[in-house]
Amino acid sequence: MDTNEPLQLSGFLTKQSEWLRDWRRRFFVLKGENLFFGKGEWDAPHGLIDLRTCTTVKSAEMRTGRPNSLEVSTADGTTYWMCAETEKEKDDWIGAIGRAIVRCSSTYQDDAEYDSGDDEEEGNGGDGDSVDSQNPYK
Repeated sequence: MDTNEPLQLSGFLTKQSEWLRDWRRRFFVLKGENLFFGKGEWDAPHGLIDLRTCTTVKSAEMRTGRPNSLEVSTADGTTYWMCAETEKEKDDWIGAIGRAIVRCSSTYQDDAEYDSGDDEEEGNGGDGDSVDSQNPYK
C-alpha cells in the first residue's frame, strides 16, 4: 500500500462479525485498495478488506433487515455486511467503495495518464497538516 495515498473516507460503521455473526461498531478507513477496520479511531486496525478481490458493493436493507446497510462481495463468494448511521453515510460509503473497486479493476484506465502534466504536483501525499501521526490509519 502506498502510505502517501490520501484517505478517501473514514468513520464508524456497524459490521457483522465473520464468525459469530453478531453486529459490532467498528471504525473504517478506506485508503487506496484497502478498507481497514478496527475497534476505534485510535486503535490499530485488526482487519481489512482487500478491494482488489471485491466485485460489488450495494445497498442491503432487504438482505440484512437493518436500515442503512450495505454489502461488499468478493469473487470467492465472501460477503461483508455493514450498516451506517444514516442513509447519506451509507450512500457515501457505497460510492467511495465502488470507485475504489473500479480503480482496482484490470479494466480501469486512469485519465491522469493522459493529462498534459500541468497537475504533476497534485497527489504527492497532500499537505502535512492533514496527517495525524498518532492515528494508526493515517
